[in-house]
Amino acid sequence: MDNKDGQSSPAIARKTAWRKELIAKRQSLADRAWRNDLLQRVMRFWLIDRPDAVIGAYWPIKGEFDPLPALYRWQEAGLEGDAQGAARRRQIGLPVVNKVDKTLTFYTWYPGCPMEEDAFGIPKPKDTEIVQPTLIFVPCVGYGPGGYRLGYGGGFYDRTLATLQPKPFTVGLGYDFGYLPDLEPEPHDVPLDAILCDTGVAWSGR
Repeated sequence: MDNKDGQSSPAIARKTAWRKELIAKRQSLADRAWRNDLLQRVMRFWLIDRPDAVIGAYWPIKGEFDPLPALYRWQEAGLEGDAQGAARRRQIGLPVVNKVDKTLTFYTWYPGCPMEEDAFGIPKPKDTEIVQPTLIFVPCVGYGPGGYRLGYGGGFYDRTLATLQPKPFTVGLGYDFGYLPDLEPEPHDVPLDAILCDTGVAWSGR
């Protein structure tokens, strides 16, 4: 039987099994610190030539890679550039779920920023300004050919990216063992522009 998105029950079951397996592996990593250090370096190197002044990211859950240390260093580098009159003020945004249409709105984050839990128990910035990122780092449970990601199944990023104009550049973040060669997109899936993992650039569509 097919679901409303056109995927068969076996395909849905396969994605469910992949999610369970990859999240469990991610949460029990013995070499987490080493992998995180590698991916932090990949991120920082990849960001060197980017022109963005506002970048969206995420608060890590369920063993996800934490992008915030690398982004804070990116922000600090921008402040150094400002001192030389050569760069704009850089901002980092974290997503907050809109309960009505299930899309994401990004709010300014900085170290020490007041935080509160959202409806899903995930920390979010409290009473900070809304920003519109030109680049968004997206967490990947897994990822496959063509820049498609396996998320948690909620569709928040896909709905958000379908409504944002101009469309931001999207970059998936995950570990190398998350590659799924048999991952097939659903009709509503939006491919990422690039995917970074602990061993380098796993995908680049632009």
